[in-house]
Amino acid sequence: MNPRLLIVDDDPEITSALVRGLVLHGYDAEPENRANRALERLRSGGFSGAIIDVMLGADSGIDLVRQARESGLTLPILMLSALSAVDQRAAGLEAGADDYIVKPFDFDELLARFRVQEQRASVAWPEPARLHTEQRILEGSAGSIALTEREYALLEFLIQHAGTPLTRGEIFDMLWSGDGSNNENVVNVYVGYLRKKLGDLDFGFEIKTLRHQGFCLTGRVPTRSDD
Repeated sequence: MNPRLLIVDDDPEITSALVRGLVLHGYDAEPENRANRALERLRSGGFSGAIIDVMLGADSGIDLVRQARESGLTLPILMLSALSAVDQRAAGLEAGADDYIVKPFDFDELLARFRVQEQRASVAWPEPARLHTEQRILEGSAGSIALTEREYALLEFLIQHAGTPLTRGEIFDMLWSGDGSNNENVVNVYVGYLRKKLGDLDFGFEIKTLRHQGFCLTGRVPTRSDD
């Protein structure tokens, strides 16, 4: 399977050129021009890297990178910008970008820089855990666990909103309100079940309880597989 990259830029000519060039070098490159949609797609998993422009119309690529890192995403990110000022480069790197290249750029240099970050990431991070939807099994380098239907639904919902705190009420309304129950404590019970099953195995993520905010999945977001 080819590495899947997200190209986030509001300039269609640059986006098209990058997609074509990356495809020729063995990548599955997908374009996106809005920061909010890009963040949703990155959080959903399946991407092995991203190339993000600093200016995305009214949106900020730097804010996008920061939000992606706050969501626990560790994939390599290369930033593009027509702004060569040191403070702009510093802002992108401080937000969590792995490298920064100024427009206009040479494609071969961009490709070489991105591959360096891929190599570093492959050493620092194992493959993300995989959530098998048909079998309801979470599998990672540390091992695997089988999930009940409710545990699977809860974990999938947390993955879909990785990095975003979800209140007990929000989780209850999505997963349990149709059962006729009105006891939101069931959410705490099933979060406890999940945490117990995760145990000491390192799947690269954890379910945190944030005071006055709710539950939040942080770390390396698992990918989902239909097999």
